[in-house]
Amino acid sequence: MLGTIVNALSIILGALLGMGFGRALPEKMKDTVIQGIGLAVLLIGGSMALQTKNPLIVIASLVAGGILGEWIDIELRLQQLGNRLERQFSGPNSKGHFSKAFVTTSLIYCVGAMAIMGALESGLKGNHSILYAKSLLDGISAVVFASTMGVGVMASALPVFIYQGSITLAAGLLQGVLSNTVVAEMSATGGLLIVGIGLNILAIKEIKVGNLLPGIFLSIPFTLWFTHMGI
Repeated sequence: MLGTIVNALSIILGALLGMGFGRALPEKMKDTVIQGIGLAVLLIGGSMALQTKNPLIVIASLVAGGILGEWIDIELRLQQLGNRLERQFSGPNSKGHFSKAFVTTSLIYCVGAMAIMGALESGLKGNHSILYAKSLLDGISAVVFASTMGVGVMASALPVFIYQGSITLAAGLLQGVLSNTVVAEMSATGGLLIVGIGLNILAIKEIKVGNLLPGIFLSIPFTLWFTHMGI
């Protein structure tokens, strides 16, 4: 759990720095920086998505994951959690900015190969190096996000801690299942979701990335089944 704890603390520290010094940056500069981050998120997601060896696995995972995610309505539950935290910490005049920042950055920090594989490495081998690298990246981006979005960014440390911590604790149960092929398809599926986050940041198209999250984990049985069937 050490890697996850460091990751959560890096987000909190980065957000505090962003809120403390972000006011010194002009709004136009903040908007341009956010657009740059959005483009970088698209690049990262696209490069991950291209790791797939079988696009049918990614398609099946996202379709099934979308059905399950809509049934659970993960996006709504994240929004409701953000709204509750907003009422606690931001007061009645925040106009939803806290919740938007919380949901957006929670998804950015939770979706992706580094979050999943870093937590697995931490749980299986006690190797926290991936999560330490992720902590550095998340902390830097939290400075920028918090300077434009506010305190909601800091609250995203909570789902990061729960999400990555749960994967770390459950890693032992998955030890015999996670072949290189499975990991590649998990990364590819997560990569497409990161592309969706980039589109959301750039306000090109609002995509319910949260409701597609189960697709990352459903890619495990789909990969095993497709491989077994020789598809």
